Amino acid sequence: MTSSPSHGATRAENTKKKFSPWLRLLPGISPKRRSYVLAWYGFTLTFVGMRLLTWLIHIDVGGFGDVSAGGVHLHHYVWGILLLMAVGATALSESSPRARAWLGLAYGIGMALVIDEAALLISLEDVYWDSEGGLSIAIAITVIAVVGTVLAVTRGRKASRADEEADRKRTEDAARSRPGDS
Repeated sequence: MTSSPSHGATRAENTKKKFSPWLRLLPGISPKRRSYVLAWYGFTLTFVGMRLLTWLIHIDVGGFGDVSAGGVHLHHYVWGILLLMAVGATALSESSPRARAWLGLAYGIGMALVIDEAALLISLEDVYWDSEGGLSIAIAITVIAVVGTVLAVTRGRKASRADEEADRKRTEDAARSRPGDS
């Protein structure tokens, strides 16, 4: 027995519209808290990734190099600032739980791009690989530790009634929208 491709596509499209990937990845976490958790994940992974990438550039691994425009090196804090600006502008008009989750992730990534070069921004010199550049690492590790600790310590807090009601409604809607799962 075969099914038509359009039927499968319609079901997949409906699934994408109804379910957030963050609900599956972070079950049991309220929508408001989910954006903070994703911001922390985004920050941590981006910071580690940028440190690895810049180290590969620093040791001249083939295929990796600085991003430049018109002969001027564009530090990654520029991309972080632009991303934070976009997140802020979007957050002014968007308030759905799904959007908050994506905005949380983007916010964490943007923060990591900026904080990774905090020492450069403070000294106004490229001190990334100097001993002064360790300030950026210290700030990032502090952010990761403090935010991670706050998230861990507050994990046991109950979600608000509104969050619980919204999660219950989403669960019921999801159960009704899945044909053949009853």
